[in-house]
Amino acid sequence: MKSSSRQVLNATLTVLAASILAACGGGDSSPAPSASSGTGSTPTTTSSVTLSGVVTGTSLVAGSATDPNVKAAYYSGAKVCADTNGNGVCDASERPVVTDASGRFTLTLPAGAALIADIGTDAVNTATGAKLAKRDVLRASLEQVMAQSGGIVISPMSSEVLRMREADGSNQATAAQNLAARIGVSASNVLADASKLGGSDQAAVLAESHVLEGRFTYAVTKLDRGDLYPDALALPGGDPRLKGLTTVTQATVPAAKDTRTKITFAQAQQAAFAIEGVPRYDNIFVVMLENKATSSILNSPFAPRINALLKAGNQLTSYYATGNPSEPNYTALGGADDFGITDDSQWNCDATGANAVQDLPIPDATQPGLASSPFKASCTQTAAVNHNIVGRPNLFNALAAAGMGWRTYNESTNPGQDLRTDSVADAAVTAQDNVYAPGTLGGNAAAVGTAGLTLPMPAGLYKTKHHPGMAYQNVRSAPEWKYSNRTMGGGQWDASLMKSTAYAVPANYDIDQLGTDLASGNIGALNFVVPDQCDDMHGIKVTGTVAGSATAVTASDCSSVANNVANATGGAIITRGDNYVDALVKKIESSPIWKNPQKRVAIVLMFDEGNATSGFNSCCGWNVSNSTVANPLKDNGDGSFTPDASVVNYTKGNRGHGQSIFGILTNQAQAPKGLVDSDAYSHFSLVRTFQDMFGLADPAVDGSYMNRSKYTEYFVALNILKLPEYAGSADTHFDSVRPINHAWVAPSGYTQKQSGDVTTPAQVGADASQVSVWALK
Repeated sequence: MKSSSRQVLNATLTVLAASILAACGGGDSSPAPSASSGTGSTPTTTSSVTLSGVVTGTSLVAGSATDPNVKAAYYSGAKVCADTNGNGVCDASERPVVTDASGRFTLTLPAGAALIADIGTDAVNTATGAKLAKRDVLRASLEQVMAQSGGIVISPMSSEVLRMREADGSNQATAAQNLAARIGVSASNVLADASKLGGSDQAAVLAESHVLEGRFTYAVTKLDRGDLYPDALALPGGDPRLKGLTTVTQATVPAAKDTRTKITFAQAQQAAFAIEGVPRYDNIFVVMLENKATSSILNSPFAPRINALLKAGNQLTSYYATGNPSEPNYTALGGADDFGITDDSQWNCDATGANAVQDLPIPDATQPGLASSPFKASCTQTAAVNHNIVGRPNLFNALAAAGMGWRTYNESTNPGQDLRTDSVADAAVTAQDNVYAPGTLGGNAAAVGTAGLTLPMPAGLYKTKHHPGMAYQNVRSAPEWKYSNRTMGGGQWDASLMKSTAYAVPANYDIDQLGTDLASGNIGALNFVVPDQCDDMHGIKVTGTVAGSATAVTASDCSSVANNVANATGGAIITRGDNYVDALVKKIESSPIWKNPQKRVAIVLMFDEGNATSGFNSCCGWNVSNSTVANPLKDNGDGSFTPDASVVNYTKGNRGHGQSIFGILTNQAQAPKGLVDSDAYSHFSLVRTFQDMFGLADPAVDGSYMNRSKYTEYFVALNILKLPEYAGSADTHFDSVRPINHAWVAPSGYTQKQSGDVTTPAQVGADASQVSVWALK
């Protein structure tokens, strides 16, 4: 907000305060409350004023085929008061009033008081008619109360403005303007009653309000049950609950005394936005690359752009995959377990009985327009392993249930194809080869002449095995499935993709929905960005013909076949991926979303797996020592867990793999850069981190973390008799899951484990800095 506008607002608020006092017979000598106060405290005054307003909330309408559908609501039966002691409760001594059936209230209280709405489990959401499952507390600042004295709106948005002020030490006008800029609405509407708004402003306010409401409810949950502050896994030095346990490796147990105390209301408000020390981000882009270990990429002359991005941002230097090949890694990224899958077979394979495919219709070649579909009705694996995961929690369902959208952006799909099938070859779609064109890397002008090598679009550029949600039945069956799976441009075959004859090309087909969505802002909270198998460094065999010749030639910068010196060392495919990643990052960073400093946006650059063949690969929640006795644990709903033996051949999966590159770029100008976190993390750690980042889980409720992402060192220790694969662990810290928050500090004599494909000396002791790689300032 411009300084002139702020001055006008402050002057208006000061005049309003004087008017309120005068209307109430104010001759009081107490000073008028400051309109620019950053604390929201209530000045002492003997005057009183009658105020009225509403307490607003939201209701999520399940089953939306697009982004989550959020409706406006009010809270009936909520207590409203001036919380003079700041404990987050409307005490009887604070003379609360109760909102009526329309969520309205009227109360008389000392002039210059901020308000809270104490919304208990006897309060009713007017949109659903249901009582609240958990207590919530919403707030309105002193300045807002003054400005809206005749129609105060206590809402998740008003609460967020006050929380932001307390976190940043800013004032009302600045915080309100920043929140409005973050969600893209006018400043005049950010604190309005959402039910009175219309169009895009209403949709944006309701969407943000619903997410905020979940956070504030969680804050009160922490307060009411007496959580210690901060969360155990956010505490610098390590989890203090491990002290005294005999089933953990003593060398890494924190030695310091646990000095935490019960959380206060003010602390709970901030902790709800940094669960386990992981700050809330608005949007994350996860760029998925393929099959290259740390040793293949770090400081490689074929990947100068990726290495420059790693140095410009922050890095994890001990990040582990689950194994080889791709599919189990992507499945683990979607829901923190591979469920015994160790191959790339389709999601319908060995899906029988309780795991039978429920897709209606199944996308086989008998369906209209899918005559070219590579989908097979059945298949047999070497070992029977179900590839259709039924009824298991995952990030996609969890985000939708919390009112947040998700996306996968997939490069080089056939226009009109069903994304539950691999893409097919299309001779009508052609491109010039990147390598064999004269004058380029690996080019052979004598062989190619002036026309270059013409390549038809090969089969399998898009593969279902590279989709993190594909194995989950409840993701493929989700109403938002088609809407949330989108295209991404920038590929070699884009220019002629609309000439496709493989399937009927839909009207108004958009080859690059990522570009369109970046321009409009219509992106998900979590976005998996998946290049095709040429641009992700995986490689496939692509053949074409040289103009004037019938000789078939293999494209060298995509194929795994060594056709020239550059490709023989893997350099050509790495260079191709390096160029694509550079263009993709620039595309995201040039978007209005990234350039909005009030939005917290990050890009993750990662590989699904490395290429290790030996060493300490079973890290961070994987099946320790390739055990043959592992079973997933089933949540009994009462805080206890029992082994679930229903997953056939479960012990074949989660075996661990080598280290690979993991980099983080953020749009926050004040965020620290150049951070290196050497603690051991895995795909399970990333899933846990996203659950914290988007407020999808509760650290005090182990079962709220999906599948193996709950396997922290403390959880494993408490359930060791049900987790026999961990009984022989020589390093329970290394073998357990942690959120990626850089909180753990390695003891001075501790030698970091690393996989066999890493040749650098193992690090001894702690990192130079323990600042989180997700830090915002």
